Amino acid sequence: MGTYRLGLVLHPTRDVSEVVRTVIDWAARHGFGLAVRSEDQGRVPPEVGALPASALATECDALISIGGDGTMLGALRLTVADPKPVLGVHLGELGFLVEVQPADLPAALDRLAARKVILEPHSCLTCVVCGDDMVAFNDIVLGRHPGEGFVMATLIIEGQRYGYYRCDSLIVSTPTGSTAYSYAAGGPLVSPAAEAMVVTPSAPMAGIARPVVLSPDEVLRLELRPGSARAAVEVDGQVIKHIDDDGAIEVRYRRDAGLVVRLNPRLHRERSQLRLSLLDLPLLPDQLRELLPGPLREAFDRREHPPGR
Repeated sequence: MGTYRLGLVLHPTRDVSEVVRTVIDWAARHGFGLAVRSEDQGRVPPEVGALPASALATECDALISIGGDGTMLGALRLTVADPKPVLGVHLGELGFLVEVQPADLPAALDRLAARKVILEPHSCLTCVVCGDDMVAFNDIVLGRHPGEGFVMATLIIEGQRYGYYRCDSLIVSTPTGSTAYSYAAGGPLVSPAAEAMVVTPSAPMAGIARPVVLSPDEVLRLELRPGSARAAVEVDGQVIKHIDDDGAIEVRYRRDAGLVVRLNPRLHRERSQLRLSLLDLPLLPDQLRELLPGPLREAFDRREHPPGR
C-alpha cells in the first residue's frame, strides 16, 4: 500500500500560503504525501508534488479545498469521475459548503486521517451543450448578455413541451445550489437531503414566471427560441460557452457525484441557517445570541439567567 496522499485545491487569487504551510507541517509529522494541480505548482513549496488537474482526484486519497465555496465546487468537479472526500478550509466571505476555519485545520486533518468524519454525498447536474459534457454541483445558468435583449427559451421535460420563458436568466439548480443564485432570484429553499432539480427564472417578463421543481429522474431540455438573445452558459458561476438562438442545453441529475467531509453536521446546518437568516429570514432570539462575540454572549446569558434563578 502506498503513501496516503492529499491533494490541495487552491483559491485562484487569495494568499493561501499560511494554510498550505499548516498542511505541509501536519503531513510531514504524519508521513502523508501532498500534491497540487500543475498550474498551482509555483504557489507552493517544492516539497508539494504536482499532478495534472485530471489526475489529482484519481492519484490522491482526499482533497483539501483552500478558499470559499467556489473553490470547494471546483474541487468537487475534479472528483466526479472518482469521488474522493473533500475537506473545505474557509477563506471566503459567506460559505455554505466550507466548514473548517484555518485555526481548526490540524484537528480536522487528524479526524480525516483517523476516518472519524462523516462523508456527506452531494448530487450534481450533468449538462450537454453543443455536444460537450459539463458538470455543476450548484447550478447551470442561461444568462443574457447586457444590451442584447432577453433569454427566451422553451421548457421541455422528458420530450414534452410545457411552455416558454422570457427573462434575464434561467437557473437550473441542485438542492445544494438552491441557496445560491436560485434563492436570490426567488427560488425555493430545498433540503440538501432531497433529490430534485429546480428551474428558476430571474426577472421574468413573460411566459413561465414561477420556479419549477423536477424529479431527479426527469430529463430537462431548454431550447432557445428564435429572436432570443445570445446566452452565456454558466456552470457554478463560470462562463463556459455561448449559444445563439438555435442552441439548447440538456440537463440531467446525477446522484452521489461528490463527497464532502463533515466534522459536525448539525453545527454546520445551524451556521448555514444563520447565514440564510442574515440574508433574508427572520431570526429567533436564541439564533441572535449565536451571532454575539463570546464575551457579549456570556453577558447576555448572565442577564437572561441570573444565578439562583
